[in-house]
Amino acid sequence: MPLQSYLQWLSESTVTNWWCDSGTPSEIKLALQHGAVGITTNPPLSATAISAKPGEWQTQIEEIIKSATDPSAKAQELTRLVATQGAQVLSPLFAHTSGKLGYICAQVDPAKAGSREDMLAMGRRFSAWAPNISVKLPATSAGLDVLEELAAEGIAVTGTVSFTVAQMLAVAEAHARGVQRALANGKKSAPCNAVLMIGRIDDYLTEVSADNQSKASPDDIRKAGLAIAKRAYALFKERKYDAKILVAALRGTYHATELAGADIILSIHPKYQKPLMENEAPKEEKYPVPIESQVLERLYTIKEFVRAYEPDGLSPEEFIGFGVTQRTLSQFTETGWRRLETVR
Repeated sequence: MPLQSYLQWLSESTVTNWWCDSGTPSEIKLALQHGAVGITTNPPLSATAISAKPGEWQTQIEEIIKSATDPSAKAQELTRLVATQGAQVLSPLFAHTSGKLGYICAQVDPAKAGSREDMLAMGRRFSAWAPNISVKLPATSAGLDVLEELAAEGIAVTGTVSFTVAQMLAVAEAHARGVQRALANGKKSAPCNAVLMIGRIDDYLTEVSADNQSKASPDDIRKAGLAIAKRAYALFKERKYDAKILVAALRGTYHATELAGADIILSIHPKYQKPLMENEAPKEEKYPVPIESQVLERLYTIKEFVRAYEPDGLSPEEFIGFGVTQRTLSQFTETGWRRLETVR
């Protein structure tokens, strides 16, 4: 009998769930064999899935190009292609768990992060593609309004482009308001994920720390995202939110192993899945281990860390202007959505 991989242990022996951070069919298939219960996609991942092996999608791509009325329609249809294939693969798990597991994310156009009307229309359209689609919206003021509205309609949602405790709490609160409205109108509630792009906040703080010559060391900053995740998790438990934290954009296996055992979702890219499939990590629940007080003291010398770590560090109106939010929206637009719009 083959040894149980770390990822299988995580899925079978802890309350932590993990999703495959890829839209590529072959990578999804392998991940499911090791206990993945969902799929994360975003515009760059969808574009990569289509470009990695275009022959697998050729007929559908040709039909989309012929029928698309404009570049945005093309990008949305290509997003649908990736999302619905993943949704179909996950449909048995979705049915078996009565809709608790087996979701795939489909993200709206990141260039529309401030447009409520455009995101709401896309969200409704995306949710109709399959029952196990979770509509992915940016944690901006506009995105939160749309997230609440979709939750009120009984649609599964995910708040993303999120790097701070304040954003994750705002996602959970918006979902709670939407669920309350849904139940009042006789609709069933649907799940919500509050994303923490853990590696991207670490990357951002690394640059800010160097520029400001802070006292925090590179090793301290490697723990910044973990500190944010642990603080948000404690608050989610204290406030009994239905929304679940989804930790994404990992920068190493340590981002998974240090949070193992928490009642969260880990979105793990194939390059980090590989070593975790080869039993290179001890099977230990490490999430209760706190970040050292000395590390936090040094991280507090970085103003942007304080804004990300404190529950009231940012207001919803400030979310879209936070440095790493702007960077990520721009990157997702240029390296993802624009690539989908220009597929030939």
